Amino acid sequence: RDFKGTMRRLLQALSPYKWSFVVVFVAAIASTVFNILGPKILGKATTKLFEGVLGQIAGTGQGIDFVYIGNIILTMTGLYVLATLFNYVQGWIMAGVTAKVTYTFRKDIADKINRMPLRYFDGTNHGEVLSRVTNDVDTVSQTLNQSLSQIITSAVTVVGVLVMMLTISWQMTLATLLII
Repeated sequence: RDFKGTMRRLLQALSPYKWSFVVVFVAAIASTVFNILGPKILGKATTKLFEGVLGQIAGTGQGIDFVYIGNIILTMTGLYVLATLFNYVQGWIMAGVTAKVTYTFRKDIADKINRMPLRYFDGTNHGEVLSRVTNDVDTVSQTLNQSLSQIITSAVTVVGVLVMMLTISWQMTLATLLII
């Protein structure tokens, strides 16, 4: 009923974890950037492979540069390992923050229930009380654990892919955006 008040209280409950959210934000950005860079670097390997095949067909003596392609594969492996590591850190921190916040909410609810007069429980449906205790806290927990990270990752992915498209060809990017 009171959205502003509820959001204020939620942000107040999350304020002790603000630095954890900063680390999650940075880890999400780093993970997404490394995943976006991968195809661009892989494109260099494809180009080198294509040039080598054309060189062999033309008979210029230029073959496929497997050392260069191997270095790109090692670079790609490193990028994807870093992306996975940052993604893991992001998930680990968010799981810890979510568990602590959920514990605090449930503890506060248990304290409140213990202070409530018995006549409240006589006049209120058991399902309503259980719903407030479990569903609402679980919804906040699930939103913190999944949705927040997904929002950050999705926003960075859209911006990163757009930047990567612009570095490849601004004309094709413009055509794609006009089509979309």
